[in-house]
Amino acid sequence: MTTIGPRLEEITPRNLEAALGIRLRPDQEHAVEPVAHSLAEAYVRPAGVAWPRLIVDGDRPVGFLMAFLDIDWHGDGTVHRSGLWRLNIAAGEQGRGYGRFAVESVAAEIRRRGGKQCHVTWHPGPDGPEGFYLGLGFRVTGEQSGGQTVGVLELDR
Repeated sequence: MTTIGPRLEEITPRNLEAALGIRLRPDQEHAVEPVAHSLAEAYVRPAGVAWPRLIVDGDRPVGFLMAFLDIDWHGDGTVHRSGLWRLNIAAGEQGRGYGRFAVESVAAEIRRRGGKQCHVTWHPGPDGPEGFYLGLGFRVTGEQSGGQTVGVLELDR
């Protein structure tokens, strides 16, 4: 039975190479880390903080996402947040709704865990994804994180 539409798969030895093969357009590579970097970050974080997933449509890997779940935002225990950490949609697969699917999937997982907000950061500038995130309902918080713009999507609506 073939699943219709995109789905998320946990990263396993069976699909690791497919995940590592996800490539952005060359003009986007400066704005988001490659999948290998994200998986290395997931490995060195406490268990359960990083939530990496391969985005698959049919048998075709089309993207990669990694969420952060209940992370200590300031490193001092005062603020915990969840959200979309990385989003890599393959160059030839962009504009087909996979990015929206990824954001909706992360928001659903955060809701499932009792969260009320989904955070994201993005590379500012004319070639960045700000329009994409604002179009999905994120609002700019006025914060910066590592030189990136911080956005938040309210999930309690």
